[in-house]
This record gives sequence, structure tokens and C-alpha cells, in this order.
Amino acid sequence: MDRSANLDTEELKVQVFRPRDWKFSLLCGWKEALLCPMTREQYILATQQNSLPRTEHPQFYPVGIYGWRKRCLYFFVLLLLVTMIVNLAMTIWILKVMNFTVDSPLVLQSDRNVTVNARNHMGQLTGQLTVGADAVEAQCKRFEVRASGSGKVLFSADEDEIVIGADRLKVTGTEGAVFGHSVETPHIRAEPSQDLKLESPTRSLVMEAPRGVQVNAAAGDLKATCRKELHLQSTEGEIFLNADTIRLGNLPMGSFSSSSSFSSSSSPSSSAPRQTIYELCACPNGKLYLSPAGAGSTCQSSSNICLWS
Repeated sequence: MDRSANLDTEELKVQVFRPRDWKFSLLCGWKEALLCPMTREQYILATQQNSLPRTEHPQFYPVGIYGWRKRCLYFFVLLLLVTMIVNLAMTIWILKVMNFTVDSPLVLQSDRNVTVNARNHMGQLTGQLTVGADAVEAQCKRFEVRASGSGKVLFSADEDEIVIGADRLKVTGTEGAVFGHSVETPHIRAEPSQDLKLESPTRSLVMEAPRGVQVNAAAGDLKATCRKELHLQSTEGEIFLNADTIRLGNLPMGSFSSSSSFSSSSSPSSSAPRQTIYELCACPNGKLYLSPAGAGSTCQSSSNICLWS
């Protein structure tokens, strides 16, 4: 049944109960007809509109962001674009100032110092390297310097010891190397064509070895010079001098006469003939002196040299 038939049926049903000057809305149901009164003109107009085909264009509602919301969105987009441009410019400036290039090394510059920290997975500080204007400080359990090619440890330092693994340690300072305590080394050697000098400017120099100390000059002289006494002592063995010629210079000289009287002088008597042969004499305390040689021994224990020594 079409719409027009439905309207006619409902009109008849409404007209049965309508008052004299009223009609009822077709929009109301059968039981609600008495509660929806309409005038005759309204009823005729409603029925004509429902029966006529609709020729009006459908209304389209715009979908999107308009008004102040749209302006705010454009503002935030523009602000984000400006922030990105400033960030890119700052990044390029930092790369240029810090000399970040592919070919050149990494350069870190600071007016005060540059500090590099190393931390473990718990965030605790395990190592620190600080480069300042006055010093370079490294704080770690062990510090190592390795060769670039072979990876050999050239220098390492920890709390217990310092190890220098280079083939040669060269100290070029005018004052040399200063050690506060002992130095242990199996070999001390000077550079080729250079002299080796062991010196103690204000105190004594001691060389000790339980199995012996050997001083050898293969192609030169061995000299021992001192201001006071030179002691050669052997507690259990002997002092052995082995050479083609042994010379003892500046020994005191005594004089001998037939009356067994001796006088200490620096040279023989001018009246006596020139003496060329002397006898080496020893005092009881071990002091040596010369005495003019004669037919017999000319050494006397009562010599003034032995008495005043």
C-alpha cells in the first residue's frame, strides 16, 4: 500500500473524531489523536507537502577545522617549522666550530677544561679523563698506552707499579732522572760514544752485591780518586795486584847513615852521592816509605816516619 492510501485511511479515521472546526495531525498515532489538534489550513498544507515530490537540493554541511582552531593549528605548524630550522642551523654551526669533518681528527675545545667520564651499568663513575690548562689528569684503576700498530703496551700504571714497555727509555733533561727510592735494573749502559756517570753530589755512592762487584775497562784506564783515604779491604781474602809494572808515587823517603841515625827529608842529602836505588819499607802500622838502598837492609822500625805516622 503506498503512502497516499495510508494518508486517506488515516484521514478518515481522524475525521470521525474531529470536532467541528479542527483536524488532527497525521503525525500522531490513532490513540494520541485527541492530544494533537491542528487547524484545517495546517492539515491541508501538511497533506500537500507529503504528496508532492521533493525537488529541493540536499543540504551539505562542511567537515573540517575552521575559525580560531584553524588559525591555532597553522600557528603551531609554523612554530614547529621555525624550531626545526633553528635546530638545523645550530647543528651546522656546532659541526663547523668543532671541526667535525670526515678527514680531519675530532677536536674538542673549551675555555676551562674538557672532561670525559666513563660509567658502568649502575651509573657509577669508573674512569675520568680531564684535560685542563695546567694539567692532564686521569683517574682509573689502570692506565695504559699502547702502540698503534702492534698493540704493545708502552706504558702502564696502576696502584702497585708502573711498567714501561718501550725498547728504550730516554731522558733528555739536563738534571736527568730523579728517583726517591731504589731503582732495580739488570743493566745500566750509556749511549754509543757517550760516557756513563754515576754521581752523588752531596752524599756517598754505594755499590753493593752479595756475589761481587766487577769494574772493567776493556780499552781504557780505571781511576779511583778521593780527597782523603782510599781503603782497599778484604775481610777474609787478599788484595791481589797483577800488572807488569806497579808504581807507588809520592812515598815518603827516609835517610840512612852509618850511625843508624835517620832523618826525615824530602830528598837525599846534597853531600851524598846521587841515590838511584831505594828500598821499600813498611812500618808496623802498614805505612810504606822509601829508604836508600845499601849493602844490607836500611829499614828501621825506629824511623821518624814510623814514629810520627
